[in-house]
Amino acid sequence: MPDSVVVTGGARGVGAAIVAELRAAGLHVETIDVLTGQDAGSLEDVRLAAARAEAVAPLIGWVNNAAVFEDALVHLDPHAVLAAVTANLTPAVVGTSVAAAHFLAHARTGSIVNVSSHQAQRPVAGALPYATAKAAIEGLTRATAVDYGRHGIRANAVALGTIETERMSPAVRSTAGELHALGRYGSASEVASTVAWLLSDASSFVTGAVIPVDGGRAIFGRDPEERL
Repeated sequence: MPDSVVVTGGARGVGAAIVAELRAAGLHVETIDVLTGQDAGSLEDVRLAAARAEAVAPLIGWVNNAAVFEDALVHLDPHAVLAAVTANLTPAVVGTSVAAAHFLAHARTGSIVNVSSHQAQRPVAGALPYATAKAAIEGLTRATAVDYGRHGIRANAVALGTIETERMSPAVRSTAGELHALGRYGSASEVASTVAWLLSDASSFVTGAVIPVDGGRAIFGRDPEERL
């Protein structure tokens, strides 16, 4: 019998690539996505997804990928900033809560993977709520690993650079290569393969880690005098 995994935000982009990768590996995957009428921040919807997954095969993995792209300027409206941060952070907290509770209830080990961003460490201008939420998600990852590690529950995160999806604008596409040490943007399949590894037994001694899947964006500071 195959195992099962829940992926939030799995209808398009990086989430869809993760779903495809996991299904190709023989896992049963349940998705939660606003495009299919589900809310990754709703405790009821998330619990139903866990139950659907378990009904098919033992639930052993959870991917918190759902994200909201809302910007707000903190000097204009701090409450708008807090609302945008909450919109991004809530699905990860709810997903982690349901996953951990499910693993504990079934006396089962499990793996939680949170999708973060290079912006958690190096924000770009105009994205304060998103960067703040991703930094909080990385903190959530480490704290979850500490609190539940003794139960065999692992929590890790992938911090993404610029990844090519249908949402990529022409302006980003034309400049993304200049911002990454590898000189290019990434593919959703490259993210998916890393997530699949973190869900697998091959990473059984990895927890509390934030793994950059960013082509070196987080470490690459362009030098205006560079000659290479």
